[in-house]
Amino acid sequence: MQTNPPNRRPRFRRSLISVPAINLRALEKSLSLPCDGMIFDLEDSVADASKAEARDILRRFLQHADLNGREAIIRVNSNDTLWFAEDLALVEAIKPDAVLLPKAERVEDLHRLRSAAGVGPALWAMIETPKAVLAAAELASAGAALGLECLVVGLNDLRKETRVPPGLGRQYLVPWLMQVVLAARAYGLEVIDAVSNDFRDLDGFAAECSQGRSMGFDGKMLIHPAQIDAANRYFGPSESDIAEAREIVAAFAAPEAAHLNVINLDGRMIERLHVAEAEHLLSKLSLLEPRPSSSIQKG
Repeated sequence: MQTNPPNRRPRFRRSLISVPAINLRALEKSLSLPCDGMIFDLEDSVADASKAEARDILRRFLQHADLNGREAIIRVNSNDTLWFAEDLALVEAIKPDAVLLPKAERVEDLHRLRSAAGVGPALWAMIETPKAVLAAAELASAGAALGLECLVVGLNDLRKETRVPPGLGRQYLVPWLMQVVLAARAYGLEVIDAVSNDFRDLDGFAAECSQGRSMGFDGKMLIHPAQIDAANRYFGPSESDIAEAREIVAAFAAPEAAHLNVINLDGRMIERLHVAEAEHLLSKLSLLEPRPSSSIQKG
């Protein structure tokens, strides 16, 4: 699962499902899900008295699990807890694709995480408090040199600390969400939208995915398998997106476009900067092929 930060391959992160590390049945079930990645959670979903047991379950599971190309992220406990050091010892032993730090608020938090996690895993940071939102640009700027790859929004704590009632939807949270997206994009990071707690309201979830895609998020953190299909659909490229990308690449590859920075494509002015976007999308298309169910390799 380990890759070197400078040479990470392109990925889709449309659907990242949170899986409690304490729940072996849920861990095993996650191997059959059509998600892009799993966030194996040692934090909120694990009771204090069960932290050590959860680490042991997750260690044994990941030692033998075939994730079949899915991204593996371990969410550790925050660095001011008793469990942080042992969580990072597990990260160093297992070498997941990334380690996710909750309640990241200071650049020092990222330095401490990188020092403890070693060179291999990418760093991800949860932006879930008022201080974190205000520091998002500083975290993204400094974190890029530390292998910070992704910001993940958490709204449950943010709602609690700002006293924004959950019944009002996300209308009063939009400025803060956009602030995090802007910080991520300014420094070349990806950014993941927050969980939707009511997994039974699939229409509401679809609307939230549509909103998140329009706001610039790359994907969504999920809490239930029922949410995967909508996340994949809304955050993935449509057939028209793919067709347009191919048209743009082909148009600029034509000999007559060799010295042009702008071309007319079906009545639209297309610049060379759009070529890089199109090529990036096309480079990831193979990742959209359906994955067969993964398995536990006995050994």
